[in-house]
Amino acid sequence: MMALFDETSYKCSKLITQQYSTSFTLGIKTLDKKFHYPIYGIYGFVRFADEIVDTFHEHNKADLLDDFESCTYEAIQKRISLNPVLHSFQAVVHQYKIDSTYIDAFLKSMRMDLLEQRYNKDLYDEYIYGSAEVVGLMCLRVFCEGDEALFEKLKAPARSLGAAFQKVNFLRDMKSDYKERGRVYFPKIDFASFDNNCKAAIEQDIQNDFDQAYEGILQLPRSARMGVYLAYIYYLKLFRKIQLLPAARILSERVRVPDNTKLALLVGSYLRYRFNTI
Repeated sequence: MMALFDETSYKCSKLITQQYSTSFTLGIKTLDKKFHYPIYGIYGFVRFADEIVDTFHEHNKADLLDDFESCTYEAIQKRISLNPVLHSFQAVVHQYKIDSTYIDAFLKSMRMDLLEQRYNKDLYDEYIYGSAEVVGLMCLRVFCEGDEALFEKLKAPARSLGAAFQKVNFLRDMKSDYKERGRVYFPKIDFASFDNNCKAAIEQDIQNDFDQAYEGILQLPRSARMGVYLAYIYYLKLFRKIQLLPAARILSERVRVPDNTKLALLVGSYLRYRFNTI
C-alpha cells in the first residue's frame, strides 16, 4: 500500500527531527496537525544534507553530497524514492509546489561548506540565502497552502527569520566551526581577532532580522503562527544569552538554552497565542 509507505517515510523524517532538534520538534508540535508531516519532510531533508558536510569526516563528503543531490532530483522527477527522507521531501515539493531554485540554492550552500574559505559579503549573503532563507521559504509555501498573494507578502519576513536563525547559529558555534571545520562565516572577521566590537556589529544585524521576521509572524495564518512564533522565541532567548556574554566566552563555549527554560517559553507562548496577542 502506497499510503503506508508514504506515512512510514514521513515518520522517518519525524524521528530525525526529534533526534536532532528538541526546539524544532516542539515548534512543529504546536503547528496545526496538517502541517506536521510536511515540515518534518523538509527538516529531514535539510538535516541530512547538513550532516554530510558537518559530520562525516571519515568519508568523502563531496561524493556523498553528489549522491544525495542526484538522488534528490531523481526522487522529485520520479515522485518516489526508497530513501524515506527523500521520498517524504519529494512529496512535499510536489504538494506545495516548492520552487526548484530553492533546492538548488540550498544544495549549493551545502557544497560551499566543503571548502575551507573566508567569506566576503557576497559569499556570506549567498550562503545565508541558500542554507537558511530558502528553508524558511519552503516552510512558508506549506503554511500558505497555495495562497500566492500571502506567500509574496511574507517572503521577505520568512527570509529574515531564516537569516536570524542561521546567524545566531554562527555565533553560538564559532568555536566548533573554526576548530573542527576551519570555517569563519562572518565577513572580514578573523577568529583570532574577534572582539566585543565585532560581536556588537553582528548582533545589530541579527536584531534587524528578528524585528523584520516578527512582523511577518503576526501575519501568518493562525494555524501556523504558534509554531513559528515558538521557534522565533527560542532563538531570541538564545540570542539574548549570547548578547550578555563577552566575545571571549563565545570563542570558548557553546551557549545553550536549558530544557526548563524552553518549557517556560512554550507555556508563555501558548498563553500569548490563546489570548490572541500574537
